[in-house]
Amino acid sequence: MSPDRLVDRLEVALARQEASLAGLAGVEPVDDRDAVLTLQRVHDLHLGPFGQVASGANRQHHPVIADIKWRLECAFLERLEGWDEARRWDLPDDPIEALRAVRATDRVPWVYHWLAERASPGGVRTFLELEGGPDGGFDDLVAQCQVGITGGAKVELAHNYWDEMGRGDGASVHTELHRVMADALGFRAVPRAEQPLACLERALLGSTLATNRWLQPEMVGALGLIELQAGPRCRKVVAALERIGAGEQALAFYEEHARVDPLHGRAWVDRVVTPLAAEHPDLAWRIVRGARWRSTITARFLAATHSVLGLVTDSSPGPDPAGAERRRPAPMAAGVHAPGERP
Repeated sequence: MSPDRLVDRLEVALARQEASLAGLAGVEPVDDRDAVLTLQRVHDLHLGPFGQVASGANRQHHPVIADIKWRLECAFLERLEGWDEARRWDLPDDPIEALRAVRATDRVPWVYHWLAERASPGGVRTFLELEGGPDGGFDDLVAQCQVGITGGAKVELAHNYWDEMGRGDGASVHTELHRVMADALGFRAVPRAEQPLACLERALLGSTLATNRWLQPEMVGALGLIELQAGPRCRKVVAALERIGAGEQALAFYEEHARVDPLHGRAWVDRVVTPLAAEHPDLAWRIVRGARWRSTITARFLAATHSVLGLVTDSSPGPDPAGAERRRPAPMAAGVHAPGERP
């Protein structure tokens, strides 16, 4: 613990019910890692596990906490937009086709082929510990995403959530399947302090979307991309686990995702994004932006895992066609675009 880091100062203040938060007003993090860890701690007050949120939860909406959240989220989203813009996307003019084009980009990254074909048991375990599954926390995220949505789109999100809940079978709930797999493979929970910054940023995207109502369109796109891309990646993980001789209990989690996520992905486009985009055309390109954000943050995450695993590859993390048009987003604090404008 450092007396200079904002996350540590915040932790101390939240742990003491009588402590004043006034001393944290306007304080800046010492670096990007401190900023991300601080934001994750703030998001814990909104989304943390039941029974583990008592420390400071009563100050979830304290003005100083709200100020920290606003400032650091704006900075994070501006960095994310910069990373995304650098990929110089060249997408179809129709937002639905654009979403499908984002899906096709690096659909099965190189590292998943490495897992399936060459990774040692230790390498497989290290990668999966960091990956946390294709949809870590997806059940809570999709529950949050459906707020305020009506009609068939809401019903489809409910179908998706019901699958996350094992269709009523407690042993088949996806988080339980992941726990069983982790126990079977001897996973350890990697503390935030030990995770590469890009791993923390990938998790931060989900919690940022989930705790900002104005980012709900981007959340629809980001979660949709997870479903659209998870199937083929999970099939590679299943191949890796079978190759290293993992037992049946270790396979069920990724086998389930390899089977159902392609169905969910198609349904997400046809029954969630398409009707929402038709009803709210001014939001269609923001949905695509959310998918791009998820693609970009995942590319950074996978590049970080290459470093952790000591891998070297020439594969590019995303599209960078020469001469592609650069599309400037609207300011993050505004959260909207003019009707028909593409971010």
